[in-house]
Amino acid sequence: MITILDGGMGRELQRSGAPFRQPEWSALALIEAPEAVEAVHRAFARAGAQVITTNSYALVPFHIGEARFGAEGLALADRAGAVARAAVNDFPGVKVAGSLPPVCGSYRPDLFDPAVAAPLLSVLIEGLAPHVDLWLAETLSALDEARAVIAQLKGNPRPLWLSFTLADGPGDRAVPGQLRSGEDVELAVQLAHAAGAEALLFNCSQPEVMQHAIERARIEVQRLGAALRLGVYANAFPPQAEDAAANEGLSPLRDDLHPAGYLRWAERWIDAGATIVGGCCGIGPEHITAIAAHVKAA
Repeated sequence: MITILDGGMGRELQRSGAPFRQPEWSALALIEAPEAVEAVHRAFARAGAQVITTNSYALVPFHIGEARFGAEGLALADRAGAVARAAVNDFPGVKVAGSLPPVCGSYRPDLFDPAVAAPLLSVLIEGLAPHVDLWLAETLSALDEARAVIAQLKGNPRPLWLSFTLADGPGDRAVPGQLRSGEDVELAVQLAHAAGAEALLFNCSQPEVMQHAIERARIEVQRLGAALRLGVYANAFPPQAEDAAANEGLSPLRDDLHPAGYLRWAERWIDAGATIVGGCCGIGPEHITAIAAHVKAA
């Protein structure tokens, strides 16, 4: 059975005319126009998403600043959860995933500091907890980022999904089946299994690198006898610079990843063993509509 995720929040906010700029990114609409965030959640639910993700990815000091995070981080995380929950009230069965981002910097495993990450994650978890059905730690570049989340969620009864971003740069940097840290996806499977996670996913990387990762992950899941579900939600970006951090600027989107083009990749991921499929940056409700129609017809 295939579970359909939503798509990217930031680009939909920008496309809708909601407040959107750097450095706040998608957090700006949550601060100034939460009704716009709710509208995007509802658009994805109408498109067929069975899980929507809280708009908490940019609720980190990188985007909103240390002072604002210290003063308003907990209240904003609570707002992100409440807005997502309100959005699905008219969509029976749609679940809310609490987004836990890489709090020290997206795509930058070299910046990760567990001592810095722990209190930031604690605030996000406390604010989101009353509203979510499951946890989605996403765009993780390294196993240590996942370990920090696992430690903070110890004892929390909600299911945990761990989602890693993969090396997808040009040339030798795009080593098939590796995280951006250079660690193999098999190690991610082992960590997720040991932590009792419900699902292991790959996100915010180009579609081309996802199938190989799923295939390798599936073999490792079978070897371990694990019950992990596997999933994919790719972005629509061209290759990023080696020292890039996600959301540093407004990256261009690929012309070939229109709904029909993206669906062709999603079909490959499902054939490779993914049972959770959606979209990340640049993937909108129209893409989710195409995936939902395909799954329904299969």
